[in-house]
Amino acid sequence: MITNRDIIIVGLQAWDEKIGSNCKDLAVEFAKKNRVLYINYPLDVKTIYYHKDEDYVKKRLDVINKFSDDLVKIGNNIWNLNPRTKLLSISRLKYNLPFDILNRINNRKFAKQIKTAIKKLAFKDYIIFNDSDMFRSFYLKEILKPKTYVYYTRDNLISMPFWKVQGQRIEPLHMKKADIVVANSTYLQQLAAKHNPKSYYVGQGCDVSAFKPSLIKEIPEDIKLIKEQHKPIIGYVGAILKIRLDIEIINYIARVRKDWNIVLVGPEDEAFQSSELHQMDNVFFLGSKKGQELPSYINAFDVAINPQILNELTIGNYPRKIDEYLAMGKITVATKTEAMKAFEDHTYLAENNQQYVEKIELGLREDNQAKKDARMAFANEHTWENSAKEIYKHIRAFEASINLLEDEKCESPK
Repeated sequence: MITNRDIIIVGLQAWDEKIGSNCKDLAVEFAKKNRVLYINYPLDVKTIYYHKDEDYVKKRLDVINKFSDDLVKIGNNIWNLNPRTKLLSISRLKYNLPFDILNRINNRKFAKQIKTAIKKLAFKDYIIFNDSDMFRSFYLKEILKPKTYVYYTRDNLISMPFWKVQGQRIEPLHMKKADIVVANSTYLQQLAAKHNPKSYYVGQGCDVSAFKPSLIKEIPEDIKLIKEQHKPIIGYVGAILKIRLDIEIINYIARVRKDWNIVLVGPEDEAFQSSELHQMDNVFFLGSKKGQELPSYINAFDVAINPQILNELTIGNYPRKIDEYLAMGKITVATKTEAMKAFEDHTYLAENNQQYVEKIELGLREDNQAKKDARMAFANEHTWENSAKEIYKHIRAFEASINLLEDEKCESPK
């Protein structure tokens, strides 16, 4: 454990964003034994211009114009900073030299706001934990001089168009100068290790406290009607996006096993909305649901699936939904990826359309209470506490090595 330390967190998600975030979950875990400063990303001029009517932009502008406090205590041992600055919009600049000049200006403006908060909170010997903020925080290590600088990778961001232009150059450089790099999947750890040998897999936390069969009191009405058909329900919960899911796998399962019902819970993109899945009698799109409703839907599944499409973005992702499926004790079939190796003892992994059908059949055939209990126990091991302990372990090892070097320098003869 690391205790009684000061930890500064920068990243890609603001504290008040509604969607869940590894970074926010880790901040809460760090704050149990340490002081934490969680910093919202600064606004850039392009965002202000195009999104000026959105609530989050109005809120940030109130802070910038000093109508609201920039530094607010939001919990025990945790503070949130909204920087009073506007950054230049440079992420899509193609030319390296102007990008680097303007990025240094942005970093200095950002760092100035952080320094003010550090002084107010009297932070000392602090750790900076950077959740993949590769551009805005590129120079923070040099400017703020933390005791330890940690870069956290949980997505292969540079495979996405927004990050590609400069990210393919900048992120490797950022990883290289970090004191340590930590990753939530073995695949991302291996990518990071190409740039920094001090790159470590630290697992993934997942709050599955609400995902317990014993807590489910009733079946939602829309899936209850499907369940009354007395066919196995093969279900998926999450964003239904072409960039992440393989439409053909779902299509194949529905075509060859008309005695199964396929239930998809979540918001769809245009590709899925226009797909022939909507014309199939045994495929049901139930739409977006509130987070607290999802366990009830998973509980109604006979088999839970994650038909991930394989691309640069998805291949290394840690699939949090798998923990949720397993915590509910569900038979789980997923696309075989490097990240899924950690789950292979408790899931069925498929490499093609036909294997999906075969694995679902096998899961239904051999399921029993002992397997359900093992799945639930395994999912409950993946806590934020355990992930934080892994991060602490590598920070402590790095700082111990630095202290040793300093002691050796002091002891060496002049």
